[in-house]
Amino acid sequence: MKCPFCKNDDTQVIDSRVSDDGETIRRRRRCAACSKRFTTYETVELRMPQVVKQDGSRIEFDLDKLRTSFMRALHKRPVPTPLVDEAVATITQNLLALGEREIASRRIGEMVMRELHKLDHVAYIRFASVYKSFEDVDDFRDAIREVQKPIGEKK
Repeated sequence: MKCPFCKNDDTQVIDSRVSDDGETIRRRRRCAACSKRFTTYETVELRMPQVVKQDGSRIEFDLDKLRTSFMRALHKRPVPTPLVDEAVATITQNLLALGEREIASRRIGEMVMRELHKLDHVAYIRFASVYKSFEDVDDFRDAIREVQKPIGEKK
């Protein structure tokens, strides 16, 4: 760690403490060259995978976009916000747990559909109609049949 005062590379840690929430470590340091003291904070950095769109382009994962997808599908539906937050957190944790640098947007869409299926069947069908590009009434019928059977059961 470079000294912020003299830019020397040789610094010593003289004290380390974990924060109350356990999320960061505070370190007091002393520069070996100028003897000045300074504080650094260490936190975990988790990187979300890049999203690979259907056209092959890559974009940064956008948590707001994920939340907006839920909110549009759940518009005027009786689903409490904490449940939506929980679903968004579940998807985010699943993405981090994959440990991949890239993920197909289609895979994220499938995760959203799985969570919507648990939350609200009408929202699930709304999302599916856009996500799967429904073209006729038969597509809606198929989606309704989907919500009438347990998750994971095949046709």
